[in-house]
Amino acid sequence: MKRLWLCVTATNCIVALTPAAYARSAYDGSWDLLFVTQSGGCDPSYNFTVNVSNGVVTHPNLVKFRGHVARSGAVRASVTVHEKYAAGTGRLSNTTGRGTWRGHSGSAQCLGYWTAQRN
Repeated sequence: MKRLWLCVTATNCIVALTPAAYARSAYDGSWDLLFVTQSGGCDPSYNFTVNVSNGVVTHPNLVKFRGHVARSGAVRASVTVHEKYAAGTGRLSNTTGRGTWRGHSGSAQCLGYWTAQRN
């Protein structure tokens, strides 16, 4: 009985110390984004492509880009490029997405919407 208890305890410890495997997100892959300014002094629109991997949104050339997609498809992201900053929320489906953003370019405050299309 002691041996069985010791074996079960050791197994539980090993399982508890094993790192959890990262599950692929249903939204993983490349996405084309279009940001449209509805008010404020920012550029009329911005286009770029991001990658989603395990729910984390990244851009290869934007160091100050942070984003996350929840299992539900809810998105939160922010980006800073020189004096420009934007933060947005929204939702992705299997192939498209949309949401809103707020930000600034220098001292000009801006807001608008964004759309996404899976590549």
